[in-house]
Amino acid sequence: MPRRKKAKRKKNWLVKPLILIRNVVFIAIILSVLLVLLLRWVNLPYTNFMLIKQFSTDLMLIKIDWIEIEKISPHLLIAVVAAEDQKFPHHYGFDFKAILKAIEKNKTTKIRRGGSTISQQAAKNIFLWPHKSLFRKGLEAYFALLIESLWPKWRILEVYVNVAEFGPNIFGINNAAHKHFGVSASQLTPSEAALLAAVLPNPHQLNASKPSDYVTQRAVQIHQQVNSLGGSHYLNSIWE
Repeated sequence: MPRRKKAKRKKNWLVKPLILIRNVVFIAIILSVLLVLLLRWVNLPYTNFMLIKQFSTDLMLIKIDWIEIEKISPHLLIAVVAAEDQKFPHHYGFDFKAILKAIEKNKTTKIRRGGSTISQQAAKNIFLWPHKSLFRKGLEAYFALLIESLWPKWRILEVYVNVAEFGPNIFGINNAAHKHFGVSASQLTPSEAALLAAVLPNPHQLNASKPSDYVTQRAVQIHQQVNSLGGSHYLNSIWE
């Protein structure tokens, strides 16, 4: 009998923490689903990524100058898709071929590219933090799946271009258009849109308004890719 009681106490000691962990995980999942669902309609003034970066550098807090997707130049939308995620209208959050291609390309170039989809990048910018780790990549994949499940494609693209960084602490396409070219996001030309899309892989080293040879060449490539996709008509399916 004493041995049975000892074994039972040991079993209870193991079960209680497991139940607590299960409950915490369940609550976290429910809250994350509700938050992502809310953001389908609510526009963000800030993102977690913005707050961490700005507080770590002691800069004045910059609010997103949100612009609805209907008012954004279609040249910018297709340029971003051509540059960052050409299969965006068709995938469900991940492009494994692009990831493998990025791994191979990073072996021969100084400009690092990740292969993440627009959905993954939106998830990272909104909910997570700058420093890379396997844990962050796992959370990024989880939130990307939620976003793809709960938002229409047009909303994913709208949020991404409004929270992406287009230069050091230049967050959102409307801020970027004003600071780089002195226009609103609705007035961007094809060449300006291509230059802005070209800096997305490394906005702290690449400059859209004072482009290096690399940025200029990359912008030309993006313009060619836009044409090969069929221009802005390529994104017609995201409105369905």
